[in-house]
Amino acid sequence: MKKVFAILSILAIISFGSTVNVSAQEVASQTDQAAVNNDTASAMVTDTAQAVEEVQAPAPAEGGGMHKALKQKFIEGGPAWMAPIALCLIIGLALCIERIIYLSLSSTDTKKLLADIDKAWSKGGVEAAKEVCRNTRGPVASIFYQGLSRFDEGVEVVEKTVASYGGVQLGLLETNLTWISLFIAISPSLGFLGTVVGMIEAFDRIQQVGDISATIVASGIKVALLTTVFGLIVAIILQVFYNYILTLVEGMTNDMEDSSISLLDIIVKYTTKK
Repeated sequence: MKKVFAILSILAIISFGSTVNVSAQEVASQTDQAAVNNDTASAMVTDTAQAVEEVQAPAPAEGGGMHKALKQKFIEGGPAWMAPIALCLIIGLALCIERIIYLSLSSTDTKKLLADIDKAWSKGGVEAAKEVCRNTRGPVASIFYQGLSRFDEGVEVVEKTVASYGGVQLGLLETNLTWISLFIAISPSLGFLGTVVGMIEAFDRIQQVGDISATIVASGIKVALLTTVFGLIVAIILQVFYNYILTLVEGMTNDMEDSSISLLDIIVKYTTKK
């Protein structure tokens, strides 16, 4: 009996030992797996942090932008062709600004002027009306003054005087417009001339080398294209200002014609009262 008990005890100890062994191995395996997982997680966190830092890091700013690019291309075009084009832009813009300022200062509230002339004439006669015109700036007031100065010669003379002096004032409004249109035409022409010269230089280099190579002809073609681009840009800018000035002149011309008819109506009214 003791032998049977001893055998059972030995078998139990062996079984328990193997179970403990297996459990220890499983714990060790789980511990190793946890360590591996921790290492993997740490690596992933590190990579994620680096990625976030790279995303958050500001990209190197490109200095200059469009202005710098245009300046660089302008220099690459060469001073021989770019300088005349730039001169056309500077002089053309100066003339455009001068015309815009002149026309803005020459504008007049014709309805108010006519009302003031009518009111002054009713109180002080034609001399009071002429005084109102003298104290008002602009071409419309000048035309009215010239017409009122011929009041004693009759309505027909006043009408002719107003029409004649209106043509003079219109010519003053259109001063320098021919020069602006000249620069609008010259700037792209200079660009096309630079294009032709650049192509000639490119073919000269091909003839000298005796072979067609992109590096040989690239500089000449580049100059040709850049001069054309800048010439067209200058022409477009000046054309916009030119059309705006023409709009101002047309508006003032229509205003002068309408107000001149109203002035003749006032003159006829006071002529019949005599």
